[in-house]
Amino acid sequence: MAIRRALCQSDCMKRFVLSTLVAAFATASLAETPMSAEEFDRYSLGKTFYYGSMGQAYGVEQYFDGRRVRWSFLDGQCADGHWYERDDMICFEYDVDPNLGPQCWTFFAGSGGLVARFQGDPAETTLYEVESAAEPMTCLGPEVGV
Repeated sequence: MAIRRALCQSDCMKRFVLSTLVAAFATASLAETPMSAEEFDRYSLGKTFYYGSMGQAYGVEQYFDGRRVRWSFLDGQCADGHWYERDDMICFEYDVDPNLGPQCWTFFAGSGGLVARFQGDPAETTLYEVESAAEPMTCLGPEVGV
């Protein structure tokens, strides 16, 4: 199993980089109508999406029923949270840091999948769906000492 996972990680990263480059070009044809909460829920429920930004791997998020999510910056550390709609944006709040506050994004259905623009960021961080996976994301357990 560990060998298969290592091979998958190497192969998956190659596919991820190639898909990221393809998706970067797809954002140019972005539809400018934001997704509603209902549209976003229909599109994301039960799926795991790998996101890229500016040609680089960015993170992965798994979407559960009840508008629950699990996020990782691809480092194996995961944060559980939930999402809700506010002012035509989809806002996420995670259990990892209660002082973080909502992370609000405007989601669009692009030709290559989801495209998200972060609100309140002068650089307007844009994420795009690179890959959708059927299997759950990998999260490491909590760190324990000796």
